[in-house]
Amino acid sequence: MKHLTNMTVLIFLVLPIKLFSHCQVPCGIYDDAARIIQIKEDFETIKKAMFNIKDLSKKENALSLNQLSRWVSTKESHATDIQNRINHYFLIQRIKPKKGKEYDLYATQTTLLHQVMILAMKCKQTVDTKNVTEALSLLDKFVDSYFDEHGKDHIKQLEH
Repeated sequence: MKHLTNMTVLIFLVLPIKLFSHCQVPCGIYDDAARIIQIKEDFETIKKAMFNIKDLSKKENALSLNQLSRWVSTKESHATDIQNRINHYFLIQRIKPKKGKEYDLYATQTTLLHQVMILAMKCKQTVDTKNVTEALSLLDKFVDSYFDEHGKDHIKQLEH
């Protein structure tokens, strides 16, 4: 019985981590466009955090320092979410290694996503919004290389 209880606790501790990265079963349930929208929303949150951090850093009262700390934490969290989503969803599950004529497309897609992940890291390290702008531009290039017209239309519908 004790073993069963320990196993139950372990499942509840590990399960949320696995759910975040979708499932890797494979379940066959994918929504690539929704993941792109989530990444874009994370970058917009990071950008807002950067503006608020810059503004609040000019103040010295306790409330402002508390809010500044919370915005830094939010910025870090969303940047990590971007890195995890790209890694666990796109790089591990969706983009498959290619050979021959398709290798160039594979190299382009993985390179673009790697560059977005690096810019997410730079967003953690700085409050320079150019990192967000560059990351979103690279993400758009990835979208162009990854999605067909139907997928691009789906993203546009989700954005509005």
